[in-house]
Parts: sequence; C-alpha cells; structure tokens
Amino acid sequence: MPHIRRTQHLGLVGLLVIAVAFTALQLTAVTGRASPDSKNYLSYALSLSGESRAEAGRRAIAYSCESGQHAPLDTIPWTSRKAAGETEAQCVRRLTDSVAYWTRNGNTSGMTAPFANQRFMAIFEARPGYPLFLVPFVTAFGAVWGLWLAGLLVALAGAVCVLLTLRAAGASRRAGLAGAALYLALPTGTVAMNPLSDGLSLALGTVVVLGCTLLLRERPSDRSGAGAGRGAEAAGTRMRAGRWAEAAGPRVGAGRWADAAGTRTGATLVVGGLALLFLVRYSQALLLAAALAGVLAVRAAWSHRKGRRSTPVLRAAGLCALLAALVHAGAHLLSWPMGQDSAQDLLTHHYQRPDRSDPWPEFFARERVFWWAWLKRQATYPFLPVLLALSALALGRRRSAVLPVALGAGAAGLLNQAGHPNLDQLLGHRLIVFVWLLPVLAVPLLLDRPRPGGSSPLPAQPKKVGGGQRDGTVRVVQQAGEGT
Repeated sequence: MPHIRRTQHLGLVGLLVIAVAFTALQLTAVTGRASPDSKNYLSYALSLSGESRAEAGRRAIAYSCESGQHAPLDTIPWTSRKAAGETEAQCVRRLTDSVAYWTRNGNTSGMTAPFANQRFMAIFEARPGYPLFLVPFVTAFGAVWGLWLAGLLVALAGAVCVLLTLRAAGASRRAGLAGAALYLALPTGTVAMNPLSDGLSLALGTVVVLGCTLLLRERPSDRSGAGAGRGAEAAGTRMRAGRWAEAAGPRVGAGRWADAAGTRTGATLVVGGLALLFLVRYSQALLLAAALAGVLAVRAAWSHRKGRRSTPVLRAAGLCALLAALVHAGAHLLSWPMGQDSAQDLLTHHYQRPDRSDPWPEFFARERVFWWAWLKRQATYPFLPVLLALSALALGRRRSAVLPVALGAGAAGLLNQAGHPNLDQLLGHRLIVFVWLLPVLAVPLLLDRPRPGGSSPLPAQPKKVGGGQRDGTVRVVQQAGEGT
C-alpha cells in the first residue's frame, strides 16, 4: 500500500511540475496574442455578459489594439495592427471608424460588434460556445487576464485528456506524462493559449479522442467474456492478469481510472465532446467526426481481413458517422455558413467583392498553390515531418487503441486546413493544429516496450492447440458443444 501511494504521488507530482512550468512560461506573454478575430469573440462574450453592443465593441477594440502593441511581428503571423508602426491610438481610431462604417451600411443586429459586413460576422455568430465559455473569465478578471486564464485552463485540460488517453490505451505513466508535456510544448499548447475558438476546439477534440480510445481498447471483460462460464479458463485469465500486474507494477491514479472506465463512458465522452464542439466550431466537429469514422472504418476492415475482432471498431466508426451526419444536419437547420460560404469568403476577401458564380475552380487552384508552398516550408523547417516520421515508427511497432484515433484526429487537421487554403495562414498552426495530435499521442508510445497482445494490459488470448487451449501454465480441454 505505501508503494502504491508513492507511485500515485509520483504521477501527480509529475503532472503538477509540467503544469507549473507551462504556467510560468505563459506568464511571460499575458498579452500580445490577439489575432484580428479575437475582438469578434471578445465582443460576443461581453454582449453575453450584459454589455451593450456598442460598449462591447469599444472594449474589444481597446483589448485588440493594446495587445497589438506587444505582438512580435517577426514571429507571429497575425497582428491587430494594420501596418508595422501603427500606434495604439491609430489602431483604435481605425477600428472605431470601421464599426461606424459597417453600422451605417446595415450591420445593426447580432451579438458581435459590427467590425465587418453582416455576412462575414455571421460566421462568428454561429460559434456561440467559445464566447459563452469566456463570459465568467472576462466578467471576473477583465479582458486581458480573463482571456489568458481561459486559455491556460483550456491548455491544461487538453494535456490532462492526452494523459488519460495514453493511460487508457495501456501506456505507462512515463509515456502519459510525456504526452501531456508534448501537448503543451508543441503548437497545440500555443494554439490553446491564443484568444480564439481553436484552443477550446482542440481541448474538446482531445475529449473525443479519449472517448474513442475507451471504445476501442480491449478490457479484461472483453478477453475473458467468452470463457466466463468456464472455471478453469477464467482462472487462467486471472492468473495471466496477475502476472502482468506483477511485471508492470500497480496502476494507480489515471491508470486506475482508465481501467475502470468502460464503453459507456467512452460513448458519453464522444457524444458530449462533439456536441460541445458543435457549438464552439461546428465545421471542426463535422470534420473530426467524419475523419474518425473514415479511419476507424478502414481499421475495422483491416482487422476483419486479418481475422481479428472488429466489432468495437465498427461500433465506434458507426457512432462517429452518425454524429457527423447530425452535425451537418444541425448546421443546415440553423442556417449556419457552410462550405460554399467559406469558399466565397476566401475568394471575395470576406464578402467585400462580388460572389463568384462558380467558386470551385479558383478554390482548387488556391489549394494547389497553398499545399505546394506548405510542402516547401516543411522541407525547409522539417520539425513536423520528423515528428510524423516518429509517429509512423510508433504505428509500425506498436499495437495500440490510440493509434487509429490519432490518425483520425490528424486527418481532421489536414481537412480543416484544406478548407482554408489561405497563404496568410502558411506560418500559423491554428487551422491545421489537429495534425499535431498524431505525434502527441503516438511518439510517447515509443518510450514503452511493446506488450504481447496489443494495447490491452492483458496478454493475448491463449492459442488453440488441438482440441483445447494452452498458455504455458494452464491447459483447458474444450468440452463438446461449448460455444455453440
């Protein structure tokens, strides 16, 4: 018992050290993170908190312009300043004039201040989840500290979900802590801290990833269920579980929770995470659900071909497909902007030019230009390619329930970026940030030695030999008519 408590304390201390170190680093940049879209979300949150639309716009402008004075233009690809050298007063005057102009030209309703035409602002009106999340923070701490604290909470929550995901997949405490540290150190941590909806979307995405991992992993009951009524075989299963536990050490804290959580918990996390993500950024919810459904369907087909159990994977794929359909239908019923609107937004400079009668040829031309430039940048700065290569190594060497889920999350990031082939986002990570979940979840698995039988903490089922089953210590003769 003292050893178990000491082990549990080591895990908690490790997580606390990571959280404290990350928090200390973020204190060096409490402000200076705002993008041009931050003022839209902030004005929405302030309106929800009871401010008038005009006052919410004024406070959002003040925050955005003050933040712009601290933004390092050479390292952050966005800034609230129109040009380098614009003073805070000039920024306030420019944005205030813009609000007055769009108010005169018909943008007189909605929760966000009229920083642009009503059609463009409808994009942010369709994302109420993030402003609603911000309300208690900006009400209690003001704009600067409120947005910073909200980002910190979102970032740490995502790191904890990564830790729980890896532990649910059977990874060691060391691998789980490494995953949490990677999540905070890589662009996932940077995006989480930015005052935009992308960070909260990412945190909710890790909730969905955790739920899918719980749905896919093999539990002790899954392995022993077929022989639950066979006393000797069930005893053999318990003996094998005991030998694994003796070799691997006690599972405590996050590991104990992961062992106790079942498929019902996993399904609840997937449904709840995607439902909340729908309110925060419905396009990302749709892409994540669709990508997970596609990858898991391929994984189920591959498992079936190899003669392995594919029912849990099929169920998870079916759940994600159903939720993707519901997200798409919900966005249509609410008349929220969809793919056609996104393409027109890109090609008409936020609807300030006439719509294209057929936007897709020009849109796909932009795709080619963007991805060619993106590949050249990756060749020049191959940090992500190296991490993806390590992820591929983990995929080849490990059998883990988390790996197909991580692939699905990474695919969702690529799809989201493909929907916005804007060269202005070439240096940023926020649109493609889900890609980074693949190395965050896969690379830490290389710290653990592979276990026989895959991701479950129990060894594989004993092989059939002749008319019975054998595993080296227990021999069970199959009775006639069993299993029929």
